[in-house]
Amino acid sequence: MKVLKFGGTSVGSSQNINNVINILVNHSKTDTLVCVVSAVGGITDKLLLAGKQAQNKEEAFIETFNTIKTRHFEIVKELNPNKSDNILSFVEDKLNALRSLLDGIFLINELSPKTSDKLVSFGELLSSFIIAETMKNRGLSADVKNSQELIVTNSNFTKAEVDYSITNQNIRDYFKSAKQKITILPGFISKSRIGEITTLGRGGSDFTAAIVAAALHVETLEIWTDVSGMYTTNPKLVKQAYPIERISYQEAMELSHFGAKVLYPPTVQPVLSLDIPIHIKNTLEPDAFGTVISNEEIKSTSPVRGISNIGNIALLTLEGSGMVGIPGFSKRLFETLSQEKINVIMITQASSEHSICLGIEDKEAENAKAAIDVVFENEIALGKIEPIIIETGLSIIALVGDNMKNHQGISGKMFSSLGKNNINIRAIAQGASEKNITAVIDEKDVKKALNTLHEQFFETKTKQINVFITGVGNVGERLVEQIKQQKKYLKDNLKIKLRVVGLSNSRHMIFDEDGIGLNNWKEQLASGEKASLQGFFEKTKALNLRNSIFVDVTANKDVADLYAQYLRQSIAIVACNKIACSSDYNNYKDLKRLSLKYNAPFLFETNVGAGLPIIDTLGNLIASGDKVNSIQAVLSGSLNFVFNNFNDKTKFYDVVKQAGAEGYTEPDPRIDLSGVDVARKILILARESGVALNLEDIDNTSFLSEAGLKSDSVDDFYQTLIADEAHYQSLYASAKANNCQLKYVAKFENGKASVGLQEIPEGHPFYNLEGSDNIVMFYTERYPQQPMIIKGAGAGADVTASGLFADIIRLGND
Repeated sequence: MKVLKFGGTSVGSSQNINNVINILVNHSKTDTLVCVVSAVGGITDKLLLAGKQAQNKEEAFIETFNTIKTRHFEIVKELNPNKSDNILSFVEDKLNALRSLLDGIFLINELSPKTSDKLVSFGELLSSFIIAETMKNRGLSADVKNSQELIVTNSNFTKAEVDYSITNQNIRDYFKSAKQKITILPGFISKSRIGEITTLGRGGSDFTAAIVAAALHVETLEIWTDVSGMYTTNPKLVKQAYPIERISYQEAMELSHFGAKVLYPPTVQPVLSLDIPIHIKNTLEPDAFGTVISNEEIKSTSPVRGISNIGNIALLTLEGSGMVGIPGFSKRLFETLSQEKINVIMITQASSEHSICLGIEDKEAENAKAAIDVVFENEIALGKIEPIIIETGLSIIALVGDNMKNHQGISGKMFSSLGKNNINIRAIAQGASEKNITAVIDEKDVKKALNTLHEQFFETKTKQINVFITGVGNVGERLVEQIKQQKKYLKDNLKIKLRVVGLSNSRHMIFDEDGIGLNNWKEQLASGEKASLQGFFEKTKALNLRNSIFVDVTANKDVADLYAQYLRQSIAIVACNKIACSSDYNNYKDLKRLSLKYNAPFLFETNVGAGLPIIDTLGNLIASGDKVNSIQAVLSGSLNFVFNNFNDKTKFYDVVKQAGAEGYTEPDPRIDLSGVDVARKILILARESGVALNLEDIDNTSFLSEAGLKSDSVDDFYQTLIADEAHYQSLYASAKANNCQLKYVAKFENGKASVGLQEIPEGHPFYNLEGSDNIVMFYTERYPQQPMIIKGAGAGADVTASGLFADIIRLGND
C-alpha cells in the first residue's frame, strides 16, 4: 500500500486534477493507494477571506462566496462533461451549507477559531468528493472517506493535537475492510473526541498523509506538489537551483523550518520513528525523480545540503548592563512570548549576557514589544535594561547540512562571500549540532544572498559577473563585441559567466536582469528608455545583483562624480575615464578608501597606456616593497601617432584629422594636444607611486600655438592648425636639424612631474617608438640603472577595450 498526498496546486484546475488521476491510475496497477488531497488551489484563502469579510459586516463576502462556487462548478463540469449531475448535487448542498455558515457569521459579527475550522473544512470536503466521484464516473475503483471519521484530536481549534491511539486504530480498522483500489481522503481536517470539527494547522494535508502512512506502516509516503522536490535553494530566486535527490529527515526539517515551502516540519514526525521515507514528486512532471527524505546514509561531496530563507522577520533585542550575571531574564522573556502565542524562529545571545536577540514574524513585533516592555517595566524604569528594540524588514537565511560539523571553514566561506557583496549581517546563530548556520539580513538583499551562497556552495566554481556599461561609443562598442566573442571561452576555461545587464549611451539605456542579448544590443538600446546618469546608478543599485561591475567608457566628469555612490553599494568600478583618478587628491584618496571599506575593487588600468599593464606593474612593484625613483614615459598614443606621421611633406592639420578618424584622439583633440591628457596620466602614476600631487602641480609646457591654446571650440581649433602650419613645421624642422624625433614626454622625479614636447636623440629608447605606441621606464631601487620598460600600443579602440575587458576578467578571477 502507498500513501500519496496532492497539494492545492496539484488539484488547482481540471487539467491538474486529470494529471493526478493519471498518476493514481498508473500507481494503482501495482499498489493499493490512499490519496490525500488538499482544497482546490487558493480556496482555503478565499474561505478565510469570506469569513473575515462576513465578520466585518462586509457584504463583499457574497462575491467571494460566488467566486468559490463558480470555481468548483467549472471544475466539476470540465472533469465530467456528461456525468456531472450527481457531483453537482453534492457540491450544491455543501455550498448551501457554506453560505448559511457565512450568513451566520455576518449576523453575529463573530468568527471564533471553532467556526473558522468549520469554515475552512469545506475546501477539502469538496475537492476530495469531486475527485473520487470523477474517478468513479470513469470506471475506476475509487471511493472517498471523510478523514474526520478517522483522525481524532483534542479541541485546540486551528491547530489540533492528534490522539494517535484512537486515530491509528480507526485508520487500521477502516482499511482492513476497504475494498476499493484507491481511497481519497480530504487532508487537513479532523474531529475532536466530542465530535467538533477541527483542523491540523498549517501544512495539515501533509500531516494527514503522514498520520495515515505511519498508522498503516507503508513503505513510502509520496507528497506530490508543483516542484520537482526540495531544491538546493528557492528556484524562484535562484535560477541555478536544482532538486536534491536524497536528504535526511533532519536536513529536511531544518530546511522546512527556515522557509522551504515543499514540506511542513511536523509532517515528518509520524513517519520519522518508523523510518518511512518521504518521496516528494512533481504532479506536473511525474517522471522527474524528485527528492527522497530518509535516514539512509547519504554520500555527498558538499557538506551543505540546502540554503533556505524566511521573509518578513523582525529582530527583537533586549539589552542592558543590568542583565549581566542576573538569572531569570531569559525565562521571563520567553514566558512572555509564549503567553502571547508568539513563535520564536531564531535566538542568539551575547556571551557577555548583555543582550538577547530574537527573530519573530514581522506582524507580531509590536505585540511582542508591548508585552515585553510591560513585563520588564521596573527594570526599564531603573535603567537596568533598555526598552525592547525592534528592527523590521529583515529575512533569515540558513545553510543546512548534516555534515557541516565535519568541515572547517563553512562559516568563513558563508560570511566572506556575503561580505564581498555588501550584504550586511544583523545577527548570527548556529546550533550546537552544527546542522545549520543562520544569519539575519535585510529583506532587499535576499535574492543576492541566495545567489551568492548557491554559487559558493553548489555551482561548479562558475562565478557570475554582472556588468553595467556606460558609454558604448567607439571603445564601448568594441568592448561589448569582445565580451560577446569571448563569453563561451570565459565560461569554459575561466569558469566566469559574464553577463551584460545594463547598457547606456548619451541618449538611451537598457537593462535586463537575465543578461542583455548581445546579438542585437544596438537595436535594443535604440529603443530603450531615456538615458540618465543618476537613473542608471539607481537601476543598478535596485537590481542588487552579486558581483556587479560598473564600467565607465566615457570621458565625462559627471559620470566620474558618481563613482563614490557605486562604491558605497559595493559595486566594483572599471574605468578608462581618467577624470576621477586625476581629480583633486582628496577625492582620489576617498575613492580608494571607499573601495577598501566596501570591498568594491576600483580598477583603472586603461587610464594609462590603454591595454598595457602599466598601473598593474607599478602596483606590484610597490606592493613587493620596491620604491620608485623616477618615471620617464611617452604616454600619449595619439600624440605619438601625430608626430610619427607629421613631417615636411604633410600638414599638421591633416595628421591630427587622421588621428581623430582612426580613434587615436578624443572627439575634442585639444584634450590630447594640449598635454592635459598626458599630465593626467603621469599624475596617476605619481599617485600610484605614493606621492600626493594635484594636476596644477604638474609643469605642462605646451607646443600648441597661442591661437590654438585660446580656441573656443573644436572647429576653431582646427582652423588654428591650418593658420599656424608654419609654427608646427618649425618644430619639425628643428628636430630634423638635430637628428632627433619629436616625442611628447612625461617625467616624474623627486616628487615633481612635467610634460612637454621634446627632441629625442638617436639611440634613446624613445627614438624609434612607432605608430601610436607608448613606453614607460620605471627607475626604482631594484632597477636603478637599467629601468623596467613597458612598451606597446597605447591608443586605439580595440586595445583600450581589451584593457577594460582584462580588468573585468581580473575581477572575475578574484
